[in-house]
Amino acid sequence: MRALPRLMVAPTGARRGKADHPALPVTLPEIVETARACHEAGADGLHLHLRDAEGQHLLDAGAYREALVELRDAVPEMAVQVTTEAAGAYAPPHQRAVALAAGAHLVSVALREMAAEEAEAPGFYAACAERGIAVQHILYDAGDFDLLTRLVPEGLRDIAELQLIFVLGRYSAGQESDARDLGPFLDRLAARERPADWAACAFGRAETACLRAAHAAGGKMRVGFENSLWHEDGRVARDNAERVRAVVGACGLDLNSCIRPARGS
Repeated sequence: MRALPRLMVAPTGARRGKADHPALPVTLPEIVETARACHEAGADGLHLHLRDAEGQHLLDAGAYREALVELRDAVPEMAVQVTTEAAGAYAPPHQRAVALAAGAHLVSVALREMAAEEAEAPGFYAACAERGIAVQHILYDAGDFDLLTRLVPEGLRDIAELQLIFVLGRYSAGQESDARDLGPFLDRLAARERPADWAACAFGRAETACLRAAHAAGGKMRVGFENSLWHEDGRVARDNAERVRAVVGACGLDLNSCIRPARGS
């Protein structure tokens, strides 16, 4: 399975719309153009959300397959990860089916959402592994490591290739993160016998500071309008590509290390 990209952009999410920021991409052509711009700015991965004709969150395997073709043509060197986020609209059976049928090699899955049907989770994760689908497990606090132990089979859990993302600030007051939020995750990570392929994302105005802390701790990063519209100085970013450039600069990333040829989407 392919490793996580160093710097992934999440330009859309499931909830924000044009009223929140006119440059937030909603249609597939907008998402493709945003992917191009963000790749040029230094992102080597895209976290993909789609919307339906009314602009609402969409989990659909056929729509994902169409989008992956478009993105491969437009940005062949950019890895694409599809979301399975429920966003209050989908149940675990649908989420699992889309993950397995979307044609993506990278998917993100929230442990808390899979815990709603705990008995089905181990088989789902095993099926993903059999098909070469790398699952990035979403953790909202350090306690979600306990869900990881319960839901993911040992042979897939206790490996260095285990993909994780630590979400900072999702359930804090005003959805504002703090770089100190990373500490409990790192403590639990250090208790593992093996390392993991991990990244962080952060809500609110401290996104840059949180990602800089993650980078300093040896982690990877996810940036973009799904979680934050703001630069470190409080200014609203012009677009997702500007946020990517800001994080590249803040972390001192070498663009050549970010942008690598991809082995599929």
